[in-house]
Amino acid sequence: MIYPLKFKPILKERLWGGTKLKEVLGKPIESDITGESWELSTVKGDISIIANGSLEGQSLQSLIDSNAEELLGKSVVERFGKEFPILIKFIDAKQDLSIQLHPNDKLAKERHDSFGKTEMWYIMDADPKAELIVGFNKNVSKEEYAESIEKDTLLDLLNYEQVKEGDTFFINTGKIHAICAGVMLAEIQQTSDVTYRVFDFNRKDKDGNLRELHTALALDAVDYDKKDDFKVAYRQDLNKISTMVDCPYFKTNFIQLTENVELDTTERDSFTIFMCVGGEAIIKTPKGEVSIRKGETALIPASMEKIELQSTGAKLLEVTI
Repeated sequence: MIYPLKFKPILKERLWGGTKLKEVLGKPIESDITGESWELSTVKGDISIIANGSLEGQSLQSLIDSNAEELLGKSVVERFGKEFPILIKFIDAKQDLSIQLHPNDKLAKERHDSFGKTEMWYIMDADPKAELIVGFNKNVSKEEYAESIEKDTLLDLLNYEQVKEGDTFFINTGKIHAICAGVMLAEIQQTSDVTYRVFDFNRKDKDGNLRELHTALALDAVDYDKKDDFKVAYRQDLNKISTMVDCPYFKTNFIQLTENVELDTTERDSFTIFMCVGGEAIIKTPKGEVSIRKGETALIPASMEKIELQSTGAKLLEVTI
């Protein structure tokens, strides 16, 4: 019997990482440069391990292999097979991340035998005047972009967005972007680890080496047009489901609870993920319950026909396919 599942965080040290994942979200971390906590992953080499109940210690992939339709949903299996289609993370940037972009599905398949990487960000914590880089500040030609890379003037072409808690951004493939210093966020993305890094502030790693750049690969993957399509507007009505993002790769809703809410998922042929981005909640289903607090994530199998959310003050991101 599959029940609501929690997983052990997969913690990643990064040059730009900090201490908020430990201090704010309570992750079991000793390092002072932990940048990422992968909450749900079947990326090769980083497969999530169940942390609760009778299945504790089993991997997410092994459970998918043995119970794909019950866990994922028939329509999800028909589309993705026995692959978990999204990757869930919390990210803490003490320093600016590298400036990067991700290829679309077609390019990623041709070059890397991978999915592309469409993603979204929900800002959980931001220092005063903290920013993101999202897109260009004007329409840019391929030649102009290439010249800026060569002359080290790329930063002059980029669009900066000041952020605060609750701000949400949709990053489609090809859009140049970076998380800047002082931002902690929840990230929902396609299952892919394909990233084209185009500028890294000339930083060196602990061994004194510059990180690899993907200048040539990026040229045909960049969206050079200035577009204001990244800031997500959504309602924050209490105890109601508010749509944030509805794209071909995932659907994300915002739920702010001050009382218990029951969800009818009879017609939902997909797993449901809850990321807690504030407060704490109990998620009850016919096959068991699980509690989550800020910085925790739960996976609810597709076979659950009813979900009850119990809380007097939680903020949740609800993710389905």
